[in-house]
Amino acid sequence: MKFFSRTHYRQCLGLILALPLAAATVRIIQTNSAGDNVDLIDPATNKIVGVIKGIEVNHGAAVAPDGSRYYISDEAESTLDVADAKTLKVIRNIPLSGHPNNIAVSKNGKRVYVSIAAAPGAVDVIDTTSMEKVKSIPVKGAVHNTYVTPDGKFIVAGSIAGKILTVIDGETEEPVWTVSFENGVRPIAFEKNPDGSTKRMFVQISNLHGFAVVDFATHKEVNRIILPDVPGKEKDTEGVQGSPSHGIGITPDGKTLWATSKWYGYVFAYSMPDLKLLGSVPVGDDPDWVTFTPDSKSMYVACAGANYVTVVDVKSMKAVTHIPVGQVPKRNITAVLP
Repeated sequence: MKFFSRTHYRQCLGLILALPLAAATVRIIQTNSAGDNVDLIDPATNKIVGVIKGIEVNHGAAVAPDGSRYYISDEAESTLDVADAKTLKVIRNIPLSGHPNNIAVSKNGKRVYVSIAAAPGAVDVIDTTSMEKVKSIPVKGAVHNTYVTPDGKFIVAGSIAGKILTVIDGETEEPVWTVSFENGVRPIAFEKNPDGSTKRMFVQISNLHGFAVVDFATHKEVNRIILPDVPGKEKDTEGVQGSPSHGIGITPDGKTLWATSKWYGYVFAYSMPDLKLLGSVPVGDDPDWVTFTPDSKSMYVACAGANYVTVVDVKSMKAVTHIPVGQVPKRNITAVLP
């Protein structure tokens, strides 16, 4: 029997600890609002590497934190469809209280929150263990987009018809405060404090070519940013659905905020936290949503009028490629699969 010295043991242990951890798998999940398929893009190659089929008029997407499931809202059947992340097969269709729009998953993965885009307005709560709807949270106005704040403590629901943003306590699952606007609430991005709590919300509003800035602590609008016109480019108002700016996000490193212009087919970049305009990038017809790679190097812009996703290099502020996807791509997310 061979024995190792303590020194040799320590050397081996040091080598093991020095080995890099296995890299997580990253996927860009792209829904296609006029189709029945959801595309999975590998950001390492910018190729489609998987397709979830059979979900007609798919709208919002979320991923379980453990990477085991994808959740997709199904507008055609008014269900939340659950797909196995390995097989990409739909394993459950969960009936909802009404027509769904966008969705969000809790930080612990135990809940999925579904926007119900029908009067009088609600956020359906799905228990991910039983895979059943367990509650509907009443809010004012049909809900278009629902989010979970970065710290996981609140659910935020925006209504177009109600012209209102509703903040819901994540523990009690009851509304706690609201912010009203002159027009409907569209996409929202969230800025974090150093402790991870929410500092500001950046809210896109119907008929506004820009976004409102809301202080989370005071519940007050504190600023409004108007996106610039593009010199020499004609404004295209066809097909914008009352939302000239729809699609907004902050890079994971917190350094830049990006907002789309459907009028011009551009995305505009602003520095954080001072919101100074840094530049713009032409991306294609009707840019509708944005998501980022975890390293903040690339942004994926769903161009609903072009049936492709434009990949933007964040540092150089240049479009590097277009990825053809399904019909009328809109909502997309970044999935990090352990």
